[in-house]
Amino acid sequence: MNNDNTARGSFGSQLGVVLASAGSAVGLGNIWRFPTEVGKGGGAAFILIYLCFIFFLAMPVMVSEFVIGRSSHSNAIGAYQKLAPGKPWVLAGIMGVLGGFLVLSYYSVVAGWTLHYTTQSVLGHLHVQGDTDFTQAFNTFVSAPLQPIAYLAAFLLLTHLVVARGIQHGIERYSKLMMPLLLAIIVILVGFSLTMPGASEGIRFLLQPDLSEVTTDTILGAMGQAFFSLSVGIGCLVTYSSYFSRETRLVKSATNVCIIDTAVAILSGFIIFPTVFSVGIAPDAGPGLVFITLPNVFAMMFGEIPLVGYIFALLFYVLLLLAALTSSISMHEICTAFISEHFRKSRHTAAVIVTAICLLLGSFCSLSFGPWQEIKVFGLGIFDLFDVTVTKFLMPLGGLLMTLFVGHYLDKRLVEQQLTNNGHIPVRFMRPLLLLIRWVVPAGILIIFLNELIPLIIK
Repeated sequence: MNNDNTARGSFGSQLGVVLASAGSAVGLGNIWRFPTEVGKGGGAAFILIYLCFIFFLAMPVMVSEFVIGRSSHSNAIGAYQKLAPGKPWVLAGIMGVLGGFLVLSYYSVVAGWTLHYTTQSVLGHLHVQGDTDFTQAFNTFVSAPLQPIAYLAAFLLLTHLVVARGIQHGIERYSKLMMPLLLAIIVILVGFSLTMPGASEGIRFLLQPDLSEVTTDTILGAMGQAFFSLSVGIGCLVTYSSYFSRETRLVKSATNVCIIDTAVAILSGFIIFPTVFSVGIAPDAGPGLVFITLPNVFAMMFGEIPLVGYIFALLFYVLLLLAALTSSISMHEICTAFISEHFRKSRHTAAVIVTAICLLLGSFCSLSFGPWQEIKVFGLGIFDLFDVTVTKFLMPLGGLLMTLFVGHYLDKRLVEQQLTNNGHIPVRFMRPLLLLIRWVVPAGILIIFLNELIPLIIK
């Protein structure tokens, strides 16, 4: 196994492991989805519930993915073929690879929008007072047939160039560059936001629990956000952990990734809430927050101080672009590793195939906002169909199968060997962790899945 891993490549340092894994978790959802969920869920009350789910549900799933990946030293499908040859568990890996293609395709569409807005911020178009209707500007851009696809292609090319260079020289090297830069930009933007007039109202909302807003939907929303934020259940961490060395501490690495991801999400709240509350605007959901609401805020707040506005807008959209890129790299790697190893292709050739397929599928997703918006499958446009397929089906089912596989199929001795590095390191709370993996996490994921599935069936 070790020889296989050497031939496949591996991470060169523990820092590289943590930053690359954290990069796969930190994405656009941390910056716009998390603040939206916090807004709907009563501020700090939601955050407290979210933290519980992160460390008691999502982290054990991550540990399970780490166990599967490092014990097999193979891609998301090959891992199950090695550990359970001839068994139907391989279905979890197939869903992971399929999910990787679908996520990268539609995610790159939104990332392309981010790249477009980054160029707009460089040109100074997002912080000045004027007659710009940002809602109309956004809708005109996304519905155009060619321009969004051009930005989609540019973003996929950036992702491709990193993945094609391999593990140490590509993913690890650029993760070490992008993640510290991302964290530095977040700290700077937090400083900007906290100095805005009326920022205290946003901070109060973020830190003061409002238990009256907590409902069953709040709890389920926090649970779903925990899994979504860490990107567990889709196989990217199985692939990443297949490049871990024997010395990598799985539980410690998972803990560090959860801490970084959670810190980014909460700090994003410190950027968003003081900013929008300072001008009396509540955060919108989804893309509207960063592509419509915030450009309006930039124009309102900084129209008379253009230099500050220019810096703020530029840093914010560079932050979004970096977050999008760190996540897209992990999704690309799921697919690249599978094609390279299963079909015996070079990494470069495999990366080209993945990029080409995702460009084609991503173009379909992009066109669903414009010329193809009338095309519906089960009442959904192509973009929404991909999104629903992954987030409501593949991710929860994949996570469920992974925890059942580790908790009930794999030999307990193998699991304990992976967690303790063959007995060389002690793992505190081993029994509670295994209890979470075996029983609590599958039950939690099943609740999420049914909560998402039942409304779709009723419709």
